[in-house]
Amino acid sequence: MAGGTADALDALPTAELHDRAVAYAERHLDVKFFWSLLRVIPAAQTAAGDEGEAEYDIQFSKGLIWDALRSGRGELGEAMRPLFIDYLRRHPEA
Repeated sequence: MAGGTADALDALPTAELHDRAVAYAERHLDVKFFWSLLRVIPAAQTAAGDEGEAEYDIQFSKGLIWDALRSGRGELGEAMRPLFIDYLRRHPEA
């Protein structure tokens, strides 16, 4: 079943839905999908009754964002320089 209808997808176990969605997003480098997961997971954990894990994930996500914002400094920045150049070449208006 490639993609699948809504009814067929509704019949699948949640773990299979997750695995298929994540595998597809990985193959297509769909950062927006992963970003949507990061935004939703803390609320879903709270709804599932695990507020401690939700707080941890919020702090962890903030750390990743902080790392991304500071990734242009020091040796890390030098290692990532080709990425910055490629991005700016694709977006000359930046």
